[in-house]
Amino acid sequence: MNILVVNWQDRTHPDAGGAEVHFQEIFARIANRGHQVTLCCCAYPGARKRETIQGIEVIRRGSRALFNFRFPVVYLTQLRDRKFDVVVEDLNKVPFFTPLFVRRPLAGIAHHLFGRSIFRETRSPAAAYVYWMERAATAFYRRRIPFMVVSPSTRDEFISRGFRPDRLAVVHNCVDHARYVPGPEKSATPLVGYFGRLKRYKSVDTLLHALPAVLTRVPDLKIVIAGEGDDRPRLESMAQARGIASAIQFTGYLSEKAKVNLLQRMWFKVATSSKEGWGLTIIEANACGTPAIASDVPGLRDAVKDNETGLLYPYGDADALTARMLLLLQDGELRDRLSANAMRWAKEFDWENAAGKTLDFLTRVAAGEFHSPRH
Repeated sequence: MNILVVNWQDRTHPDAGGAEVHFQEIFARIANRGHQVTLCCCAYPGARKRETIQGIEVIRRGSRALFNFRFPVVYLTQLRDRKFDVVVEDLNKVPFFTPLFVRRPLAGIAHHLFGRSIFRETRSPAAAYVYWMERAATAFYRRRIPFMVVSPSTRDEFISRGFRPDRLAVVHNCVDHARYVPGPEKSATPLVGYFGRLKRYKSVDTLLHALPAVLTRVPDLKIVIAGEGDDRPRLESMAQARGIASAIQFTGYLSEKAKVNLLQRMWFKVATSSKEGWGLTIIEANACGTPAIASDVPGLRDAVKDNETGLLYPYGDADALTARMLLLLQDGELRDRLSANAMRWAKEFDWENAAGKTLDFLTRVAAGEFHSPRH
């Protein structure tokens, strides 16, 4: 097939996150199977306007802030005549409203809907814009585009917005099992980490609120907070103000090799977000033999089997997080049990299988199996 995907960013963008990892892992494999894949995304300083990455033609146009306005022009003037079999919109906060100008079979990919959680991330005018655009998009798309979603929680969100279950396919985010493997040994001293973008809605401050009580009981504990984002200065200031900065290392961006090394050595990871589509870094940690403590929210509760592959705590409850961290730090038998279960759990999620399921879904879209009137 000849496939066009529109996403805000590609994997090389400085702000790339889980959505970009998901795209690259799946569609590079689809391209490797002989299909033609084109990605149209925003540009960024120093990036080439066009290049091929792992068999995918990447076309970059316009700024990140205005890419949703630029893409229709790019499509109509440069891409419309390329006879794509299917056009895929990766829905992330602000939609492209592709049914208004694309006359090819259309499909959507969604990780999660922000809903009111966007107001935790940014100031009200921008948050309100994202909130209402997202609501408009789901109302507009529910009869026009079948969607592939990454977790049962996201599927339930879409159904609650009026999507028919038979127009939704669940294909989980997965793990590269050649890269994410258990290491030779865990850190000799307690080591715990957070991996992900440092954004307000990720609620990493809950971890910082929980740490003083944990460090009182486990003073040699070291915390690694890996990732970049605009919330980093606030979090660093908070760590200083709470007198715990000496126990925390903010690493910034990590290479894939460094990330795997840390996941292999950590005793467990912590995921504090208010909402996710799926806990990608949790499954990556699990593949390295590292369980997770995560907030009991959509997406994360899909990735963590409570008291089997990890532990869940009520979102935003720092005291509950403290209690679970102390439990896992002080109970080696529990850590070993969760670790063994987590490794078995992670083996269920393989990118090759996800690529095959995605290709099956797109083939059905291109064949018109999800056709419905555009109204």
